[in-house]
Amino acid sequence: MDELIKKVSALGIPGLVFVMVVGLCGLKGAAAITFTLALFGGPLGMVGGLAVLGISGLLIHTIAEKGTEEVLTAVVKEQLKTKSADEVIREVNKYFITKGLKLKIINKIKEISSKK
Repeated sequence: MDELIKKVSALGIPGLVFVMVVGLCGLKGAAAITFTLALFGGPLGMVGGLAVLGISGLLIHTIAEKGTEEVLTAVVKEQLKTKSADEVIREVNKYFITKGLKLKIINKIKEISSKK
């Protein structure tokens, strides 16, 4: 068990999420792993699931290193290069996230777009 814990902790948060989904899916062994990877990968299947875990690890590392505010600002600036503030706000309103997070993102969009 200690070896398993060391290996999962090396994967970071994506590894923890993976282990939790494997445990909750109701399957055992290889079937549980296959199911979870396919679930994460969507139409790309297990290969997509592996990519999602890898990308999640990179994103989490960047957010932890730079901070959420800096990452949010950079993403909003990038979106505003090709879209209007209203378009980005409409997209944000479609997401299934908390109202508080939506307001934070929308306020950041308005702040950055007003400086242009």
